[in-house]
Amino acid sequence: MAAAAGEGDSVAPETTRVEAASEPQRRVATRQGFSPGHMSLENCAYGIAKALKNPTVRFLKERMEKDGCPMWPGLMRAAFCSSSGGYASNHGNVDWNNCAHHACSEIRANHLSGNCHFKQELLRGIMKIRGHEPECVKRRALLSVNLNPNCSEKASEDAVKAVWDICYNDTRPFDKAP
Repeated sequence: MAAAAGEGDSVAPETTRVEAASEPQRRVATRQGFSPGHMSLENCAYGIAKALKNPTVRFLKERMEKDGCPMWPGLMRAAFCSSSGGYASNHGNVDWNNCAHHACSEIRANHLSGNCHFKQELLRGIMKIRGHEPECVKRRALLSVNLNPNCSEKASEDAVKAVWDICYNDTRPFDKAP
């Protein structure tokens, strides 16, 4: 499966462009087989390059750099993964083994990304007029933290509850949720 660099990948800070995996890696991926929903490595690389041109992504990158957290050019790259892609745990400030850290990251991601916008919920078949956004953020954060092998169902629920107020209301670097 094509995805952004994940666990165990070493991405050198001096990498300067987004590119698809080499020909031998493509053959391995083909031999493994893809179900219809999987993305080719080339499409993944194209998606990363396109995302890095998005005004919101550019704004976030600029704010990260201004706050002393540079996003080096090779941070995101297309690669073949035996499972889904994700974050490299050895980069960044989030301890993915800590259920509260994971919950806070998911709450902020779903709240600030537009994932829980009314239109997105309608496309999922959820037609609630009032209160849909925080419910969606909680639902999606809980689903993600539940997938963390270090977090039981109870620990996931407790973590989302414990960090909810501070993480939901933390809209940095935006003035308010977009």
